[in-house]
This record gives sequence, C-alpha cells and structure tokens, in this order.
Amino acid sequence: MTVSEGDRHAEAETTESSTLSLDDGDIHVCQDGPRDAPALLLIHGSASSARSWDPLVPLLTKSHRVIRIDLLGHGRSAKPAGPSYATPDQGRRAGVALDRLGVERAIVVGHSSGGAVATALAEQRPDLVIALALINTGPGMAAFIAAESAAITPSQWPPADERIRRFASTGFSRAGYQIPQELLDEVRMMTHHTFTATMVGTRAYLEEQALPERLAALGKPLLVIFGEDDRRWRSSSAADYRTVPGAKVELLPGLGHSPMLEDPARTAGPLLAFTAIHAGRG
Repeated sequence: MTVSEGDRHAEAETTESSTLSLDDGDIHVCQDGPRDAPALLLIHGSASSARSWDPLVPLLTKSHRVIRIDLLGHGRSAKPAGPSYATPDQGRRAGVALDRLGVERAIVVGHSSGGAVATALAEQRPDLVIALALINTGPGMAAFIAAESAAITPSQWPPADERIRRFASTGFSRAGYQIPQELLDEVRMMTHHTFTATMVGTRAYLEEQALPERLAALGKPLLVIFGEDDRRWRSSSAADYRTVPGAKVELLPGLGHSPMLEDPARTAGPLLAFTAIHAGRG
C-alpha cells in the first residue's frame, strides 16, 4: 500500500510500506524507486529505524530500488521479548525479508551497528549480497568511544525527551544540526529489552571477530564512509578496513556519526559512485 499519513511523520507518497510476517515477528519494510532497478538494501543502526534514511532515499531512487527495513525490535517492526536479537539473527531476518520481496541480488548498506548486520547477512548469504557499504561502522570494540551518560534502567523506561536527546547527541557533530523529533520518538517506541539486547548483540559480534577480518574472508566489494568527527566510533579506525582487498574508504570532514542525516548529498556522492560500478555484478 502507499503510505500518506498527512502529518510530519508521513513518508513520501511514492513510498510503499508493508509488513512481512516472519517466524519470530513482523518486519516493517519500505520500498522506493523503480521495482525493476538494482536493489539497494539500507539497514539502520541500534535505537534507530528505517526513518533514519529518509533524507538520503530521494537521492538514490533514480537508479535503485531502495529497500529499508525496521530490524526486529525497532521502528514499526514487532518487539517480542522471546527471539534473539543477536547480530547474526538480525542478518538472517534481513535475508528472509529480501527473499519475500523477490530480491535475488542486492547491494547492502549499513549504518553503525547496521553495518555489522549487513556483514552478517553477507556471511550467511554470499549469493544474495553483491557488495557492501558501511557508514560509520566501527571495525571493532577497540574503536568504540564510551558514552559518559549512565545506563537507562527498566524502571526509567520509556525515557523522557531530554534524556533521549542526551543519548542521541553523540550521534551528530555538524554545527547547528537539530535532531528530528521523529527519531527521538522511535527510541521511545522500543522496549527496554530490545534497546539493550541489540547493543549487547552488536558488542558480542564485534568481540568475536573484527569486521575487517570477516569482510576480507568474504571477498565482496566494500565501501566505507566515515564522518570524520564521529563521537561514537573513532574515525581513525576507518583505516582498519584498508586490510580488506580493494576496499575504498571515504572520510567526510565536518560530519559526525550520522552523515546520511547531517549531509545527505555528501553521503550519496561516494555511495552512488560505488553502486554504479557494482550494481550489475553477478
């Protein structure tokens, strides 16, 4: 169906919004662009959703079928307490979602921990993933910049706007950038369990094996985009990905952890150049 909610949370009228029923919970999916164009899957990070890609999508749809999913526990997807929120399980669900949509080959883009999910998907489904692009995805836990704010306990959930703003503030570095209210609302829509379980899952995946090692073994084309002023992952760690044969690393000065929100056009430039080369592979 075509979504047109008529308020500030509404998506563009061309966005097709649907729900896929998976064994362990419903997954919300958004699609934009020509359905016969090369598929581009966008995977958001922790405590985020498909909405985090909203400013970038219009820059991609001329040449791609852009698919966004809300990972289980996030956005408008189900938030059950029972299923695993481990990174490999989130990757498996993303693959099933593409299968349900009839997608046989896709370039997969992940932001932050979404890059770990994209990597897990490629490990499980090398037939499905043509190439990967990681946006501000830390290569390993040694690159993580620990937050100063205290953890949010179950009794403090859902958190107030000001607390979410403090938590989210390290996700942006561009001077004058205002965090959209809808992104704060997306955090509040989560449960405390899904909020913490996904972060624990990401840490476990990165501690088990660093992403550059995983990606080198895969042999897939790789683009790494990093806002140089990231306050969550040290941007100097982007150089670790150069150990992946053929990897291209792009640093974006003046931008932070979320360049696709802070400056969509500058983020789209290297991404579109990369997809133009690799969309026809396989």
